[in-house]
Amino acid sequence: MLGLVAGIAGTGILAACGGEAAPAAKAEPTKAPAGAAPTTAPAASAATKAPEPTKAPATAPTTAAAAGGDTIKIGILHSLSGTMAISEKSVRDATLLAIEEINKAGGVLKKKLEPVIEDGASDWPTFAEKSKKLIQSDKVAVVFGCWTSASRKAVLPVFESLKGLLFYPVQYEGLEASPNIFYTGAAPNQQIVPAIEYLIKEGKKKVFLLGSDYVFPRTANEIIKLQLAAQGATLAGEEYTPLGHTEYSTVITKILGAKPDVVFSTLNGDSNVAFFKQLKDAGNTPDKIQTLSVSVAEEEVRGIGPANMAGHLASWNYYQTTDTPANKKFVEAYKAKFGADRVTDDPIEAGYFGVYLWAKAVEKAGSTDVDKVKEAA
Repeated sequence: MLGLVAGIAGTGILAACGGEAAPAAKAEPTKAPAGAAPTTAPAASAATKAPEPTKAPATAPTTAAAAGGDTIKIGILHSLSGTMAISEKSVRDATLLAIEEINKAGGVLKKKLEPVIEDGASDWPTFAEKSKKLIQSDKVAVVFGCWTSASRKAVLPVFESLKGLLFYPVQYEGLEASPNIFYTGAAPNQQIVPAIEYLIKEGKKKVFLLGSDYVFPRTANEIIKLQLAAQGATLAGEEYTPLGHTEYSTVITKILGAKPDVVFSTLNGDSNVAFFKQLKDAGNTPDKIQTLSVSVAEEEVRGIGPANMAGHLASWNYYQTTDTPANKKFVEAYKAKFGADRVTDDPIEAGYFGVYLWAKAVEKAGSTDVDKVKEAA
């Protein structure tokens, strides 16, 4: 559904969204990043110094004792309901696929991995509550989860106070470092900044910013505005809507009136379904005003409908079409497990290789102890 047809800009790759799923045509002016490779996953590491964005829960730190018996408990915390479920369910699936593969290969430290799944329900206090349950009650060794930066910031003080470990698989705004979080998605200099450079190079210098109203879009757009000013481009407008918002007629009227060269979108969740359908219904086509999205990948295109996305752009570090043996194996395994109509994308791939990264670190450390795992990674 997404074919690599535009240039590779820096470490971010731009793709034009095509029609129904025929094999995607690819133009590869430079080599794309490697796909999901269980043994060569990017060596993301937890940072050594953390800010304190929110107050930690008033509970005494505990140590997860997850490796007793014949299994090691690991947590999966994603939105399986609500506005973010359109994106997060598939990341859960990829995490489960990696767990299944590792168990078939003998497990970790000769023990099977036992997933404990919780629903963050697209609600940030629920994410904090569920993360506390996973660490304190279920005593998991690690948690794989979260999508929005709001959910990540909600759980961060929980992981720090309870000495837990989170693998976070989605691109984010940067400006945060926690010793208890492995950030395996892209930072702005790896996705957003190269995308803006590409647009300016293509002569699209009048940019309208549209985002969901929470920390990632607002922070990302502050970075974008600085970049636009530094490179002689123009801000045509800036609008934010709540997560789950579905009525975009007023916003679209503003966009059409501003006549930008491009809409740079940081909309998240199922708001994208409403926005792209209504943008098309308003008579816009990509040759008039094109959009570039950094939170719409192959999985979201399935929900939005390829016809509503055809001709628009997306910027990611991984695509299903990534041409490596490891990625072909991953895509085949994912489709065999969950259905031939399913697709992989950047957060799905990061959710998958994150499990392998943790497992390799545990084997190297000879323990699931959080400090030893971080050192080994």
